[in-house]
Formats: sequence, structure tokens, C-alpha cells
Amino acid sequence: QVHVMESGGGSVQAGGSLRLSCSASGDTSSAYCIAWFRQLPGSEREAVAGIVTSGGARYLHTPLQGRFTISHDNANNVYLDIKNLRPEDNATYSCAAEPGCSALNLGPKIVRQEFTYWGQGTRSTVVP
Repeated sequence: QVHVMESGGGSVQAGGSLRLSCSASGDTSSAYCIAWFRQLPGSEREAVAGIVTSGGARYLHTPLQGRFTISHDNANNVYLDIKNLRPEDNATYSCAAEPGCSALNLGPKIVRQEFTYWGQGTRSTVVP
């Protein structure tokens, strides 16, 4: 079982940058994927980005390329960096973990939101 917890949300001015962190704990000895999703007010949850912790393969939702970056460190933390924040980035950002995930199925799993372990989410508000 993998436990994930988000941090780093808050209020940020439009045009600024934000780093969200996802900390994974529990059974992290095997390869797994971490993905970020977001839910805008009044909308369905949508995929943002994902990464395979072993090997570093990445997936980034096409419309977000250029402003969003996903990375990880050796301490089971995955980061989502957002630059040039826009009001439409107002959302609750959640991370999720999927054991046994690989570079081959990372994209499809993210698109279908097929992740087993989910965090509570962290809210980010972009102030005009």
C-alpha cells in the first residue's frame, strides 16, 4: 500500500509560479507511478502529468505543456511546477500512486485516471 500526501497549495498572483509536492510513503520499494490531477470548480477532474519513479518516464497533458513540469527526487517526492499561473489554474490538485505502473502504461492510466491510492488534494488559488 502506498500513501500519498500533497502540499504546496495556496494563493498565488497571476503570472507567478507554484511548486506542489507529493510525498509518497509505505510500500515504495517497487516501481510505481505518481500522477497529478486537478479539478477546477464545477468541472470534472482532469489529468495533468505523471511520472514513473523508476526510470523517470514522464507524461504531460498536451494542453499544459510549456507551463507545467513534473519531476521527482530520490526521497519519494514528486513535484509539479507551474509557471505563469493563470486564473484558469484555480483548482484542487491531487496526486495519486499506482504500483506496478511503467512507462508503457503511464499515459493510458493517467488518461483513464486508473490510480489506486489518492491524496486529499491541495487547493491553489490564482489571484488576478
